Amino acid sequence: MPDAPDDPIAYTALQPGTPVQTRDGAQFATVQRVLVDEKVSVFDGIVVQSEAGARFVDADQVESIRTSRVRTTLSAEQAASLPPPDESTLVEIKPARSLSDRLGRLFGRRRR
Repeated sequence: MPDAPDDPIAYTALQPGTPVQTRDGAQFATVQRVLVDEKVSVFDGIVVQSEAGARFVDADQVESIRTSRVRTTLSAEQAASLPPPDESTLVEIKPARSLSDRLGRLFGRRRR
């Protein structure tokens, strides 16, 4: 069976539980939430769940977002000293809708 694709994705498609890695590829956390500056709809960073609890990764520290992982520019030491998130600007990640849900909304059908 071929490997699953590992395509680049937008922050809006990022799913909870996605592994978060240091710059050398070591996983240190998983995605919990996405932070967005709602005034201008700009990606501000991610809240991750690590062994030390919830931590904030600034958008400038995110190197790439892919279907299977988030790669940061952080070393292991930097990842271990990340700050807790500022709860005032959190935006929950919404699970992706299925194609049938999207088509249903497009054509005015409601789920039962």
